[in-house]
Amino acid sequence: QVHLAESGGGLVQAGGSLRLSCVASGSIFSINAMGWYRQAPGKQRELVATKTRAGTTTYAESVKGRFTVSRDNTKNTAYLQMNSLKPEDTAVYYCNAKVRTIDEWYDTDYWGQGTQVTVSS
Repeated sequence: QVHLAESGGGLVQAGGSLRLSCVASGSIFSINAMGWYRQAPGKQRELVATKTRAGTTTYAESVKGRFTVSRDNTKNTAYLQMNSLKPEDTAVYYCNAKVRTIDEWYDTDYWGQGTQVTVSS
């Protein structure tokens, strides 16, 4: 089917930076949107940033000006550049892709396994 492979998580001090990567593979016809969600223990999963194939971006208000989402459509890859990290950014970050497979005409959501981001104070 479709697999999303995430990397780039880790431990960083407040004010530091990290870059997450997500590579999609499988029976892909097109990826119409890719982005990132995060979930802290005891909290709801929330949207962080997403980008459509056409280039439209959406950001959570809490990360605007600090995080940047980008895509390399030819490589089925998405990135999340995280700057000026805060302790409240600590969470498991999940890659999300809205994928149209070679077998269907509609988009389906796929999720990565998640990568831990920890920001120390």
